[in-house]
Amino acid sequence: MSRSPLSRSVEIISETRYVQAESPRWDARDGGLAWIDMATGSLHRGRIEQGMVVPGASVVVGAQIGAPVPLARPADGWLVAVDRGVVHVSDEGLVAPVTGDFAAPGHYLNDGGADPHGRFWVGSQSMPRAPHCGLWSIDADGIPTQRLDGVTVSNGLAFDRSGTTLFYIDTLPHRSIEAFDVAPDGALTNRRTVARVDGGNPDGMAIDLEGMLWVAVWDAGEVRRYSPSGALLETIELPATRPTAVALVDRLLVITTASIGLAEPGEADGALLGVEVEVGGAPASAWAGAAR
Repeated sequence: MSRSPLSRSVEIISETRYVQAESPRWDARDGGLAWIDMATGSLHRGRIEQGMVVPGASVVVGAQIGAPVPLARPADGWLVAVDRGVVHVSDEGLVAPVTGDFAAPGHYLNDGGADPHGRFWVGSQSMPRAPHCGLWSIDADGIPTQRLDGVTVSNGLAFDRSGTTLFYIDTLPHRSIEAFDVAPDGALTNRRTVARVDGGNPDGMAIDLEGMLWVAVWDAGEVRRYSPSGALLETIELPATRPTAVALVDRLLVITTASIGLAEPGEADGALLGVEVEVGGAPASAWAGAAR
């Protein structure tokens, strides 16, 4: 396993500890940060100032919150996967449905993100774990289209800058990063394995400006950087056991973590962490639909 050739300083950047923080998003509209606490069904927003997250507004959206993506225009709020469908959350905290339930009964939506063409992609999981979940895209008209079936635990996804390649993690059973070609209409073809992830469960993922993939590895206490061909370039050890997801806020790698299921959480478990890296990232792509 490749360890970091550099001396990385991993900092706790939030005063608050969350049960299961997930899905950090850098908002191009105002430079802010959004993230969720999956265990409490809440969407949080804030800013990074002097190396720390300054919390802003938060709203409880639903019992099983998945992932948020910004809308394109300032003050237009967020599209959020919750329970079995997708809602719009205004900047004032008002929640309105965008879709009906499209995930199957007993399933719930998990991680997701927008592609460069303005589609919101989100996948599902269920308890107990079984390969009968899916991955969907939601166009600007709010209509979901199923893109994959046979999914077990849909987790991280990231698109290259052209939107023609999707990198995707279905955590179980193979613990792999996969890639697909993406057609202009969103159809997925040419499925292939990029890398097997050992020592933990691959979870959230982000792509940097060089096209490299940062992956949070749950239960390994690590984030890892992979090339698009699957080479492990760097491993950063964390003071938290369960990193859940990552986002690049320029050159600050923001890492959400969870304390859920840990008998004796440590100081960093459930915190947001930050690591300065050499190659930055772009803000989160926005959903192309209109505010409700």
